[in-house]
Amino acid sequence: MGKLYIVPTPVGNLEDMTFRAIRILKEADLVLAEDTRTSGNLLKHFEIKNALQAHHKFNEHKSLESVIQRLQAGETVALVSDAGTPGISDPGFLVARECARQGIEVECLPGATAFVPALVASGLPCDRFCFEGFLPQKKGRLSRLKALATETRTMVFYESPYRVVKCLTQLAEVFGADRQASVSREISKLHEETVRGSLEELIAHFTANEPRGEFVIVVAGMEE
Repeated sequence: MGKLYIVPTPVGNLEDMTFRAIRILKEADLVLAEDTRTSGNLLKHFEIKNALQAHHKFNEHKSLESVIQRLQAGETVALVSDAGTPGISDPGFLVARECARQGIEVECLPGATAFVPALVASGLPCDRFCFEGFLPQKKGRLSRLKALATETRTMVFYESPYRVVKCLTQLAEVFGADRQASVSREISKLHEETVRGSLEELIAHFTANEPRGEFVIVVAGMEE
């Protein structure tokens, strides 16, 4: 029986790649990549010459059977996403679940993920938190926020630059404009930035300053 390695890759700075991650990717019989072009550039940078196969949200159901067959045949497979840890708002759950069902060993390497540095740098309590990832874009978005209205733990959301102001506005409407929050963008990249304040202040900031990059929004929980 083979083994599935889930391998985090840098969310920004390539120096965040671990020595172990590089070794696993070099040794694997197959690397599953969310985008073979993006991962191809990463592998080329670290002089990793290995077979790449696309594994993303549009084909993961179809490719799952062949991947499991290769693992059952004794091959080692490494799974990567475009950035961060696979499975965290990225493809990865389906193949990990099926491996668990089939008794195939799964090992996830520790490594980069965007929400941890954003949470820790926010200045908000990070001993207890809930990770919400991307909110539904349309149906169910408001009801999800309303369900979180009484959440006492710090909340973490991912958002695209095109919806940051809209998201902050909706958060203010549901949680109150004075709720404290933190917005981090371009984590581990050249233009990394964290802005802290009330939701009202953050709305004003990103209305005046066009949002650019990848965003993590951290919101304080309701006071107990």
